[in-house]
Amino acid sequence: MGTSTAKTGEQADRQTRILEAALELLSRHGISGINMRAVAREAGVALGLVNYYYEDKPSLIRAVLHQIEEHDLLLVEPSPSMGPDERLRESLRRVADPGLLTTPYLSLRLHLWALAQANEEFAEINAAAFDRYLQGLAALIGNAVPGLSPEECKDRAADVVVVQNGMWLTTLLGIDKAAIERGIARTEQIAFGQTPEI
Repeated sequence: MGTSTAKTGEQADRQTRILEAALELLSRHGISGINMRAVAREAGVALGLVNYYYEDKPSLIRAVLHQIEEHDLLLVEPSPSMGPDERLRESLRRVADPGLLTTPYLSLRLHLWALAQANEEFAEINAAAFDRYLQGLAALIGNAVPGLSPEECKDRAADVVVVQNGMWLTTLLGIDKAAIERGIARTEQIAFGQTPEI
């Protein structure tokens, strides 16, 4: 039993390394930088192992998109130890985590958005992931602001995402930390339905 568990852990580690390598190459070079041989080299594994886990380049890209989706859903995962207001505020702040406001990560996001525009299958995966993120954010808003209709919650969530995406894009331009804090404050105003200060 111990050997089986160790083997399963080793397989998961290899698969994780392969996906991380694909993410790294995608962030540096875009879709043109992804091929099975380059991923194997970046991951430090044999080409045959990459082909064992992923049949071809599209299956590898699908796996990358699903991994990003899982990460995005964690951004709106409510913390059980907090009240509804704090859960929403914490989720809105997660988007401005220093680990996400890096050039490699933001470059990766831009490449993924471009990829979704260029490939219908990838666009569908991206759209479904976006809908799940939006639903999670809308649920947080609905719990923090009782009495809103589901449509109002979704509208506010969509407006918040516009500001969040803007924060990510402007970070690439070297906007200072104070601007990011103002962006977070604006997402809170939208989510809670507060009038911005003039």
